[in-house]
Amino acid sequence: MFPILAARTLAPLVKEFVIDARPVALKAKAGQFIVLRIDETGERIPLTIAGVDATQGTVRIVFLEVGKSTRKLGTLGAGDSLLDFVGPLGNPSHVEKFGTVVCIGGGVGVPAVLPIAHALKAAGNHVIGITGARRADLLILEDEMRGACHELFVTTDDGSRGDRGLVTDPLRRFIAEGRKIDLVVAVGPAIMMKAVAAATQPHGLKTVVSLNSVMVDGTGMCGGCRVTVGGQTKFVCVDGPEFDAHQVNFDELMMRQRMYRNQEKTALTRYDECRSAQPREEVTSRG
Repeated sequence: MFPILAARTLAPLVKEFVIDARPVALKAKAGQFIVLRIDETGERIPLTIAGVDATQGTVRIVFLEVGKSTRKLGTLGAGDSLLDFVGPLGNPSHVEKFGTVVCIGGGVGVPAVLPIAHALKAAGNHVIGITGARRADLLILEDEMRGACHELFVTTDDGSRGDRGLVTDPLRRFIAEGRKIDLVVAVGPAIMMKAVAAATQPHGLKTVVSLNSVMVDGTGMCGGCRVTVGGQTKFVCVDGPEFDAHQVNFDELMMRQRMYRNQEKTALTRYDECRSAQPREEVTSRG
């Protein structure tokens, strides 16, 4: 069992856990992920590692309550435990001194890009951060991103914080101004990463994205996470999760992400209905 040592809400439906998982914390590097299960009947949930403390043996994860399994995960808190916490999985980010690196995080992609920004800064790069969300209350980990970057630009769709617009707007501005950019790293919704790739490709700017395809076992055996990169089939869990953004077939990725949307919606509705039908003391108790 893997105890949850701390839990907090970062934004509506966005939670952060600190997990006692020393074997993972001792080996994890920026860009890698874990797969967890709440209990024996639970679904495997892949989540990018948002940070580790090797001394304390802890791993930080951040998740959005978007389906039944993550909604159930969100009912847990400090003092509860997870049955499985497997990792680190996937290939770590390639970190070296590139020069100037732009790290872009959209929504819950920010926790995933945060350790990458830290690692790139520690390697001697000048790190420019861009974070974005639909509105101010959905922005997360802004102060931590500011500490991981030399410069940070914040955007919101409605202009309620930072600049009004998308994360690609500051990026396009940097390019138009002729700023020297040696690498762009983007993590977030597929549509956002596709837009980042479209902004950088005409200028030949090396761009890396971390993909969030449908995943089951995290070992490459099931094939559920397959994506097309450069015309070839790749498996996100073992070949990635990071790929050359200009080679990714984002349209196929987004289509595959929508494949089980109806089933996921039905499962979440049933779960919420079952919880609503339970007596309040049973819903709020810790087993």
